[in-house]
Amino acid sequence: MYYCYHATPIGELLLAGTDDALEIIGFPEGSMRRDPETHWIYNEKPFEAATTQLDEYFAGQRTDFDLPLRLTGTDFQLAVLAELQKIPYGETASYRDVAERIGRPKAVRAVGAANGRNPIPIVVPCHRVIGAGGDLTGFGGGLDTKEALLRLEAEHRSASLI
Repeated sequence: MYYCYHATPIGELLLAGTDDALEIIGFPEGSMRRDPETHWIYNEKPFEAATTQLDEYFAGQRTDFDLPLRLTGTDFQLAVLAELQKIPYGETASYRDVAERIGRPKAVRAVGAANGRNPIPIVVPCHRVIGAGGDLTGFGGGLDTKEALLRLEAEHRSASLI
């Protein structure tokens, strides 16, 4: 597994994966803060496309990511992660919305748990999932980070983007 760090407006993100796919984005703070494991190898080259696309996203020039990802989890968790990728840039959905969209309307809490274990936040936009009343709820990078990502998207949503 390779890793590198990438400076962004929300702090230094840890990127980890293989030559073939991005597997992890770790936040600098919060429950999704990650440190490299001892056997990982520092190497920026596998993440050139990811860092470019993240820079474009934070500059308001990218609304969708086009990166090879390696997502892991149960069939249910993978269904939730796939549905998160369908939430349009600058929009939000509730946990209930996601549960209904995957055909499991009673699985709202399970959707929340799957959302919370998303290994590739930002690229798989778990920050776009909010509480039923519009409240910002738990986020692995902290609520300030979630709010910053949603504000960034709201500010750039009407611009002509990639």
